[in-house]
Amino acid sequence: RICRRLKNLPRLLAAKMEVPTTKMVNGVEHPLLGFGTYKVGVVPASASDSTAKVGRTTAEVLKDVLEVGYRCLDCAQFYGNAVGVGNAIAACGVPRDQLFIIDKVWNDTVYAGPDAIRAQVEKSLKELQIEYIDLYLVHWPVPGKHIDAYKTLEALHGEGKIRSIGLSNYSIEDYEELKPHVTVPPVSNQFEINPFVFRKNTIAYFQKEGLVLHSYRTLRQGKEMGNPVLVEIAKRHGKTVAQVLGRWCVQQGIVYIPKSEKKERMIENAGVFDFVLSEADMTALGELTTPESIAEFKGLYEKCTVRDTPLAESRVGVKTSITYD
Repeated sequence: RICRRLKNLPRLLAAKMEVPTTKMVNGVEHPLLGFGTYKVGVVPASASDSTAKVGRTTAEVLKDVLEVGYRCLDCAQFYGNAVGVGNAIAACGVPRDQLFIIDKVWNDTVYAGPDAIRAQVEKSLKELQIEYIDLYLVHWPVPGKHIDAYKTLEALHGEGKIRSIGLSNYSIEDYEELKPHVTVPPVSNQFEINPFVFRKNTIAYFQKEGLVLHSYRTLRQGKEMGNPVLVEIAKRHGKTVAQVLGRWCVQQGIVYIPKSEKKERMIENAGVFDFVLSEADMTALGELTTPESIAEFKGLYEKCTVRDTPLAESRVGVKTSITYD
């Protein structure tokens, strides 16, 4: 009997996992919890640590993800694992309207232009084995190319292949460059958000503009699990450091997108909706950002905006003076 209950645990958890949503400017509800698929089963060739080893296949991991109860999946062309994600979606038995699939177009395709973008969206639909993508993002604002990329996504939106259009890694300045050319307003912007890279002015700006924010690297790649401020807050709430970091996001209305290949961690990471951080907790966490972490962000922005494009060496057009905080 006990074995039977343990075997049924993922199904029971899925039935009990209630994830709040936040409404986007187009009226669509967006789950506040997602699962990141970067380096799940596949490590991209141009990743900064491309020699990293993977454990299980993408489909094996995503099977657990969906059994645990996650329904929002954060995917991308760059991740190179859409076939595995699609196989898991096809096999899971979850109705399509209960899933929220995010995808992103990578820099090389943005640079190549509208025909390449259209072909990539069609490829993603085929590999993911779905008829539409809930939210499709421009992964980075490639100089001189991202506006045309967005216009192409607007056309695909009109055809029903994309339900919502969003941005990723856009600075305030990138967004303001795009804004005059927009017909279908972007609904979101995804970038690194955690207490150690807490760009308060940028976050406030985009939230005032009505964009839902996605946080990646919410858990700081595990580098700060021993931070004394986090440890003390976690202990006081009877939670883990990972749960405190996730709660810090969702308490601000920011979509939290953790990732782990371990089922127990998937369950742990999702446990962010049954407690509340105090105002003092939020203040303490909001003061952990350092000049060094902002400098690290600046370097990544300037490199990744043109990564895998002919502009990578010259960095022509890359903005070197943006709003960093």
